[in-house]
Amino acid sequence: MLWLIDPMYFVFLAPALLLMAWAQWRVKSSYARAMQMPAPLSGAAAARYILDQAGLQDVPIEPTQGELSDHYDPGDRTVHLSAQVYHSRSMAAVGIAAHEVGHAIQHAHGYLPLVMRNIAVPAARFGPILFIVLVILGMLLKSGTLILVGLAAYSCIFIFQLVNLPVEFDASNRAKRVLSELNIVDAEGSVAVRDVLNAAGWTYVAATLQAFLTLMYYAYVLTGGSRSDRD
Repeated sequence: MLWLIDPMYFVFLAPALLLMAWAQWRVKSSYARAMQMPAPLSGAAAARYILDQAGLQDVPIEPTQGELSDHYDPGDRTVHLSAQVYHSRSMAAVGIAAHEVGHAIQHAHGYLPLVMRNIAVPAARFGPILFIVLVILGMLLKSGTLILVGLAAYSCIFIFQLVNLPVEFDASNRAKRVLSELNIVDAEGSVAVRDVLNAAGWTYVAATLQAFLTLMYYAYVLTGGSRSDRD
């Protein structure tokens, strides 16, 4: 892999790596604080209440393994909550649970960015594999066209991350709003929930920036940028 031996990789990726490190620190610190603030409901109970109020009684909630592994699966229309969030009666738990329920509500309402993200998932998953195949073939056949097509395939990751941003921010906004409207959190709790969800939002921004800068790095290397610097 080029990035294992090329210091230019870290030059290109430095802004994204620094932003991701800062965002993850914010998530951990805000999550730890919010876990110490009591809430009237557990994460699972809050999720169930919000879903029922939204008319989504048929959407199940299940515990899942791992820390901060919470997610909504549009395939089986299930909200999956990590064990700590599922059982904890804390502001962090209800905030994260409400965020995942936000995705379920997006799905039920046909929220366009979520539809686009779901469509982009296969392309983002197989794009890097196609990228490697096409770049190798392009180098063997000395075909610049194949290399460019490979770069286009890799760009699917960036496109997915870009489409994912409004999906995640909208789910967080829905969570903040509904938690206040249903009186699950008070004014102080709203601040704690906001801090947790805003911190998580920065991780998605960092992931998008990392995907873009990685694409730029490969474009730089594969279109001869390194050679031109040495000439």
